[in-house]
Amino acid sequence: MLKKRELQDCQALYELMVHPDVFPFVRHKAYSYEEFLFITKQTIEAEERGELISRTILDEWGNPIGTINLFDIEDGAGFLGTWLGKPYHGKGYNQLAKDAFFNELFYERSINTIFMRIRKVNVRSTKAAEKLPYVTLANETRKRLWEEINQGEDIYNLYEISKDNYTLYVMRQQKADDEQQLKEA
Repeated sequence: MLKKRELQDCQALYELMVHPDVFPFVRHKAYSYEEFLFITKQTIEAEERGELISRTILDEWGNPIGTINLFDIEDGAGFLGTWLGKPYHGKGYNQLAKDAFFNELFYERSINTIFMRIRKVNVRSTKAAEKLPYVTLANETRKRLWEEINQGEDIYNLYEISKDNYTLYVMRQQKADDEQQLKEA
């Protein structure tokens, strides 16, 4: 489902990224394949320095279909950035990728908080975020950070995922799964 970023995936990812329904929401935009290669190389190097964590999202056949990233890591917190190619929208890949990525961040890395900044005009991502039981709107509780991310032209909502909330969600899911298995037995 996820793997470390590799240059060999760039051609497939670039072709998915430039779709007009995807491109506006990509954080590190590349306007040519060569630029995408360069940005990917920089991303790999930045991960080696501990500045970010970036993974390629794969479909069930191992094909690259998007990326999921934690940017601006500082004091055990960072900003989530993810995109999927248009043919993969609405097919459950985003949630599977988030679950795998969050498990890595919270339980294998030293991450305690994941922030998501979502443009208010991005209704699709806002609805997706607000459906997740472990996500909280943080415009008021993290007001300084919310004001900081809204200094430009775009207006964002700030969402927060704490390790504690995510862990509680995982535990509840496991309990529900266990209870379902008992009923079926």
